[in-house]
Amino acid sequence: MAEQRAGQARSSRSTRTSAGKEQVKGAEEAAERAAQSLRRLIRHRTEGVSAVSRTDEGWHVDVDVLELPRIPDTTSLLATYEVDIDEDGSLLEYRRVRRYRRGQADT
Repeated sequence: MAEQRAGQARSSRSTRTSAGKEQVKGAEEAAERAAQSLRRLIRHRTEGVSAVSRTDEGWHVDVDVLELPRIPDTTSLLATYEVDIDEDGSLLEYRRVRRYRRGQADT
């Protein structure tokens, strides 16, 4: 009997926790949450988001970051990070995939 009550208490707590989190409502919110999470972790200014896509686990977002400001601005170093967040907007993983000068064109 005590085991049954403990099991019910555990399941009701997990239901409340998952129900208490708000899910990401769309690509715009996913981009904002991913950029915020990355900014808090790496402490660099985010410049923008270059891609957002839906995945089975949540969202995949490419965030562009200013890593090294220089004068003139066209020589500043930027980077693109791939950021994965879950349905609730929590960070799952991130990785830097590209580093480049601001004035550099894609080839």
